[in-house]
Amino acid sequence: MPKGYWVSVYPTIEDPEKLDVYNGLAGLAVAAAGGRVLAGIGSRVVAHEAGIAERVVLIEFDSFEQAVAARASAAYQQALAELPDGFERDFRITEGID
Repeated sequence: MPKGYWVSVYPTIEDPEKLDVYNGLAGLAVAAAGGRVLAGIGSRVVAHEAGIAERVVLIEFDSFEQAVAARASAAYQQALAELPDGFERDFRITEGID
């Protein structure tokens, strides 16, 4: 069964410290759903083409369905409610290649 992945790119973060509450809650929600952070805060980024060398987060789940369910979970919805104003994020859920 192919794995599922969350891919988040943050092209604009005005105040990274304002994400602390979200990061804490999101980390708990991801762990509870069986997700594993493969790349995240503090990881080095080299951007090409239209890319922006800003924060990229990559989280792996055992299946695509598990990744979708984690995003819809009450715990992650609580984390989303804590996202501050003044930031932009491109969030995707994608299925891995077996």
